[in-house]
Amino acid sequence: MNLKVERLKGQGLRGEIVIPSDKSVSHRSAMFAALTGGVVEVKNFSMGADCLSTLNIVKTLGCDVEFLADKHIKIDASNALKKDIYKLDCGNSGTSMRLFSGIMASYETETTLFGDESLSNRPMKRVILPLELMGAKIKHHNFKAPLVIQGKELFPIDYKSPIASAQVKSCVLLAGLNTCGVTKVTEPCVSRDHTERMLKYLGADISINGTTTAVKKSKLEPKNITVCGDISSAAFFLVAGAIVPESDFVIKNVGLNPTRTGIIDIMKSMGADIEILSQDEVCNEPVGDIRIKTSQLKGTTIEGEIIPRLIDELPVIAVLASQAEGTTIVKDAADLRNKESDRIKCLVSELTKLGVDIEETPDGFIVNGKTNLRGGAEVECYHDHRLAMSLYVAGLVCEQPVVINEFQWVDISFPEFLGLMNLLH
Repeated sequence: MNLKVERLKGQGLRGEIVIPSDKSVSHRSAMFAALTGGVVEVKNFSMGADCLSTLNIVKTLGCDVEFLADKHIKIDASNALKKDIYKLDCGNSGTSMRLFSGIMASYETETTLFGDESLSNRPMKRVILPLELMGAKIKHHNFKAPLVIQGKELFPIDYKSPIASAQVKSCVLLAGLNTCGVTKVTEPCVSRDHTERMLKYLGADISINGTTTAVKKSKLEPKNITVCGDISSAAFFLVAGAIVPESDFVIKNVGLNPTRTGIIDIMKSMGADIEILSQDEVCNEPVGDIRIKTSQLKGTTIEGEIIPRLIDELPVIAVLASQAEGTTIVKDAADLRNKESDRIKCLVSELTKLGVDIEETPDGFIVNGKTNLRGGAEVECYHDHRLAMSLYVAGLVCEQPVVINEFQWVDISFPEFLGLMNLLH
């Protein structure tokens, strides 16, 4: 589907929307439910393609999955993980492949993890190496999928991760969850901690000391889970609200996990008019409502420990920076090159077509603003949902219409995106 985006005329974005389910939390809710051996109800489960891949894997592992209502599912894990051989289709989901690698490595089964062409080209070395240190037997092709794991009893390690990655950390912790002894992961700085929060909620023996997380072999309790809204999805609306003239709206039910709120911190530092209206806690995750208004923005430098807290939001932050006075520099974000696309190269290529003054660097990019974006171009999303949505937000402030080719890739993470945008027009 090729989508035409046009500049908003007259009144800006107004109203109130409820942001969809957090994908990271949805993935984990289904995975961890499968490990309880009991019955778990999950409310507000994400219907994005990646999370449905995880749900299908859970079914393959022997769980009975029943849809009780919209985004409300029941997972019965009483017959899970009883077979000797599994073939698990991860689709386009790197989260599914990396986290299930950790889970399956510690069970005495043979598991083949495979995915689509895009996922098959993404690096898996970062999870293969620590699992092999635990004694896992994994066959692969140059550290890429398909991965064939001969599961066995593992031994605990004290792993010093070279990168701050929630997927790496989660993979090792989930292997440690079924391994005698204490398994530890230390990161250079703290990455998102949804795994730790949910494992603790479900009764795991897990502790955190600075950038080190330790887990002991644990049996998870079958407790019901409510998934909060996804701040990575909210980010596109936050940026749109800040740059589209005369905008003022509220985003409800947004997950405010401090390991994920880097986008809010950076937007505030750039002068964005953001207000947290209320805050609560649901299943060990902070949740709240956010009000965003059109803002006068200034450039900034984004680097160091905040990068893991907003790595997925950097493409749309580039759009934000194009409408900020001065220069915005993004450093220490080389991992953007290992996402669904080389997000640095592709982002710079496509935003340049729209008139953004952006320069590629080895580990990030530099944006000079403020720029009147001309648009009037066809752009590519490279099968990358976040790039597609970032280009849509840019299109809202372009002088001429923008055509985004293959916009259907947005459905990977955010099938409700266009409907929610239309509610605010």
